[in-house]
Amino acid sequence: MIYLDYAATTPVDQRVLDAMMPYFREVYGNPSSLHRLGQKAEAAVDQAREKVASVLHCKLDEIIFTSCGTESDNLALRGAAMAKRAASGEKWILTSKTEHHAVCKTAEQLEKEFGFLLEWLDMDQYGTVTPESMRKAVCNQTALASVMYANNEIGTINPIPELAEIARVNNILFHTDAVQAAAYLDLNVKKLGVNLLSLGGHKFYGPKGVGALYVRNGTKLIPHMTGGGQEYGLRAGTQNVPYIVGFAEALRLTAEEREKRIAHVKPLRDRIIGEVLETIPDSQLTGHPESRLPNHASFVFKDVDGNLLLQMLDSAGFACSSGSACKTGNPEPSEVITSLGYSRDWALGSLRVTLGVDSTPKHVDSFLKSLPELVEKARKLNQR
Repeated sequence: MIYLDYAATTPVDQRVLDAMMPYFREVYGNPSSLHRLGQKAEAAVDQAREKVASVLHCKLDEIIFTSCGTESDNLALRGAAMAKRAASGEKWILTSKTEHHAVCKTAEQLEKEFGFLLEWLDMDQYGTVTPESMRKAVCNQTALASVMYANNEIGTINPIPELAEIARVNNILFHTDAVQAAAYLDLNVKKLGVNLLSLGGHKFYGPKGVGALYVRNGTKLIPHMTGGGQEYGLRAGTQNVPYIVGFAEALRLTAEEREKRIAHVKPLRDRIIGEVLETIPDSQLTGHPESRLPNHASFVFKDVDGNLLLQMLDSAGFACSSGSACKTGNPEPSEVITSLGYSRDWALGSLRVTLGVDSTPKHVDSFLKSLPELVEKARKLNQR
């Protein structure tokens, strides 16, 4: 099986697994316990927090460990919006239709169930939230804006520093979902200028089931999980020590090896984009042609059932996606694709191809040799 779905998840790096293993059976204490085993576990969490803070260029107490990127997004949006409204009355939330469901659905719930007001930010043809659209949307009642760093479905990178600066001068909290971006983009929060930033470990060769939220000092959050007061009172529950250790080591390796990883995947990505557009009729690249993740190629094919194409690719030995892994199997077109203005006959035929450290030129050769025939076959079956 040739794996071309690294945006959905990544295999755990052996070095990360090695770092995690002692904390399952040898150093198994509860970090909240006062005895020696508990203190060792607490020290491991502290060291992990230091590693993450070093990559993000922030303070230790600005890192909150969570169970995943989705939880980080939920804590950021729900916690910040409610705290801001309680403090000063603002109730508008700004976000975009291309966000991950962890942001979109949370924003929609805040509007429907908790009385907030929601405005969808305009985007350009590539799914970019521009500074102009942000300036147009802000008002003196805006509590929070959330714009993802890089899109998981179409790969477009948003101009986060510029958007965050607009939010800052208007006294608006700014959150970015950096879950997909973390594998390849700079996470220096001082340069990004954000108040809140979400991460998920399994997107950069760490384990599933662990994430983190950066919370800039002075940013008030209402915790959505209360209890023992762990994670500075913002996320109660016994810390998952081995996973936190793995998350931090994976992030450290990602930052250390970023340039090497980019140099590996980008030429392969460019070759896929060039050959697909050249060899397959009625195909279009989705997302920005240049300002996109270096491992990410995404397309729409007219009159193709994307899910059928995925099944055919799977049978041929290729693991790909039709967009977000969370939407696989959904017969409706992705909201991200439709928000870009594609009609249904195009939007249903989406394909996402994402590369990683184990991708090789031979993998790409094999994929490019098989894809045109499979797309043609899928079109014929769709026309019956």
